[in-house]
Amino acid sequence: MAAHTAIARLHSGGITASRFGLVLNLASIGRLKFEDYEVENIRPVVVSSPLLRRPLRALGETRLAKAIGITEITIAGMISTGRWAPRVSAVGSLLAAGMFTVTLSFLISTPEAWHQRGREPKLSPAGQFLIKDVVLLGASLITAAESLSRNRRP
Repeated sequence: MAAHTAIARLHSGGITASRFGLVLNLASIGRLKFEDYEVENIRPVVVSSPLLRRPLRALGETRLAKAIGITEITIAGMISTGRWAPRVSAVGSLLAAGMFTVTLSFLISTPEAWHQRGREPKLSPAGQFLIKDVVLLGASLITAAESLSRNRRP
C-alpha cells in the first residue's frame, strides 16, 4: 500500500511539474516575443517555415512575433486553469501540443537547425533549442489527458 501511495504522489507531482513547466515556458517565451531581439532570434525559423509563410506575408515579422507571443501567453493561461476549469486546461494543452508540433517541424524546414560535421548532420544551437519541444509536446499531452480525466469525474 505504501508503494502505491508513493507512486500516486510521484504521478501527481509529475503532472503538477509538467503543468507548471508548460505555463512558465509558454508565458516567459511568449512575453519575449514583444522584444526586438526575440524577433531577430526567431527570424530563421519563421522565414523558412512553409506553415508560417502566409501569416508572415500578411503581418510582417514584428506583428507575427507579437501574435505568436499573445497565443503562447493565452495558452499558458488556459493550461494554468487545470484544477478549476479542466476543460479549458485540456483545450489549452491540446493547443500547446499543436503548437509544439509546428515548432518541431522547424527542424525539417530550417537549414540553420543543422550543421554538417563529419559523416552525419548535427544539431546546431538553433536545432538544440528546438529539440526541447519534444519534451514540451509530451508534457502537453500528459496535462491534456489529466485535465480530460478530471473533467470526467463525478
